[in-house]
Amino acid sequence: MNALDTMRALANEGDVSSFGPGEIVFSSGDSGDCMYGVLDGTVQLSWNNGASQEVIKAGDVFGAGALVTADHRRYGEAKALTHCRILLMNREKFLFAVQESPMFAVELLGSIDERLRQLKDCLKG
Repeated sequence: MNALDTMRALANEGDVSSFGPGEIVFSSGDSGDCMYGVLDGTVQLSWNNGASQEVIKAGDVFGAGALVTADHRRYGEAKALTHCRILLMNREKFLFAVQESPMFAVELLGSIDERLRQLKDCLKG
């Protein structure tokens, strides 16, 4: 089972929100108690007043920083680019997913690593 399959299984029992193109998922400075998993669609993350951007696709997660930082604040904005279905995962749901499917954590780490490498390449260019 891959990360997207795990998120879809969790979505059967979990909190799923739909967003239309242009709708804001969260804004910089918002308080956060969950991370998000994209089930369908694409989301644009932006920070530094829009100077930096990244596109998140189905199977990727975003917003995890608010779960692990002391102030639980969002440092950027997330906006739906297309119609999106997004799974909201609080800390307990995330830990459950990792416990039930350890490969979920491995796949997410791989996804985050790939995104960081792409951002580094953009900064070099």
